[in-house]
Parts: sequence; C-alpha cells; structure tokens
Amino acid sequence: MKTQIADLTFEPLIKAEAIENRVKEIGLQLNVDYQHCVPVFVGVLNGSFLFIADLIKQINIPCEITFTKLASYYGGTTSRLKIRDDIDFSVNIKGREVVIIEDIVDTGNTAHYLIEKLKAKQPASIKLCSLLLKPAAVLKPIEELKYTGFEIENEFVVGYGLDYKEMGRNLRDIYKRVM
Repeated sequence: MKTQIADLTFEPLIKAEAIENRVKEIGLQLNVDYQHCVPVFVGVLNGSFLFIADLIKQINIPCEITFTKLASYYGGTTSRLKIRDDIDFSVNIKGREVVIIEDIVDTGNTAHYLIEKLKAKQPASIKLCSLLLKPAAVLKPIEELKYTGFEIENEFVVGYGLDYKEMGRNLRDIYKRVM
C-alpha cells in the first residue's frame, strides 16, 4: 500500500516482520562478538532511534549506550555531503570497544566523519552496524562496517526512524520513493 509523506509518494520496501527478524539476528551476533567486554553502543540520531531501541533489547551482555546527532540530508532526498554535528557525547571511550549504530549508510560520508572523530578518542576498536546499506552510493569503502541489516538499491527511503522532512519516522515498515 502506497503512502504519502509531504509532497512525495512511497511504496513498501521492507516489512516490519523482516526488520524485526534481522534485528534479532544482529543482536545475537553482537552478543557473541562482545561477550568478553563491555562495549559502548553509539546511536546516531535521529534516524537510528528505533533501530537502536529494538537492537539493544536483544543485547544480554553488559554494555553502555550513548548518542550523537549528525545530519547530512537536512530534510531533502539526497545527501548534501556536508556533515552537521549537533550533539557530542561525554562517555569516555579510550581503550573501549565501540559499536556505532546507524540507520543507513548512503555515501558513507557521515560514517567516515564519525569514525575519524571517535578514533581521536583512542578506543580499542570501532565497528559500524547499519540497518541499511546502499552499496551503489558508497563513495569509499568503510572497513569498520561489520554488521548490515539490509542492502538496498540507491533509492530514497523512509520509515522505521528514517524521515523525509522530519516525517515518516513512525512508520513500522521501510518504504521507498515512487518515481
């Protein structure tokens, strides 16, 4: 079923049940990979808020959660390639295992920006977990990308935390723009 958000029309791409199942699988893998430490999960707001909330419910090892707020879309349908850094976090990550939780890796600019910023804080390791990945849009490889929920075509998507003009985040499914 198609849905209208502001001036654009969208159609279903990934159903809520598939998202739920994949989030559980990623959570299980994180539990195994980080069972001998206390990782710090860094959620990238605003888009990752539903993903990290559901993912963290699957984590049964000790962990810390913090957030940062970055933006590269600013309400449009394409990345502006300039990162707006709105919120930093105060957790000390020196010597810690860090897992960045992202909603989507598009061009990869936001991921590269945050990874470089975190490296300056001297963590033991940094891994990236993204619900969505657009391989065709990535401008340069991201070696830290270890966990991916779904690979999608280079299409504009909304739902499950992702927005268009700050709307559509509340949709349970992920929708792609109808051209």
